[in-house]
Amino acid sequence: MSDAYVWAIIAGMAVSNFVVRYPPIAVLSRLELPGWLTRWLSFVPVSVMATLVVSAVARPDGVWRVDIASPYLWAAVFTGLVYWRSRSFLGATAAGIVSFLALRSVLG
Repeated sequence: MSDAYVWAIIAGMAVSNFVVRYPPIAVLSRLELPGWLTRWLSFVPVSVMATLVVSAVARPDGVWRVDIASPYLWAAVFTGLVYWRSRSFLGATAAGIVSFLALRSVLG
């Protein structure tokens, strides 16, 4: 595969992503949405993030691994606690990375 081919694929994905996502955002930003719909839509980012985190913690290598000795599980719990206490996304992320690396070396 040539470099030009790879860059053409990346550019094509970027354009197709923009074409699919921009029109709904442009239209919805000009509309006055009902309060219940705005509230309902506010839960979408949290739901997506929870799905990504749970799948990464419970299936770290594509295989279900719900184990009490899982470094993924304990690092996720620690990260959540750090965020809950500090409300710092960057701090919780850094604490989660460090805790995961430490736990992985101890728990395997």
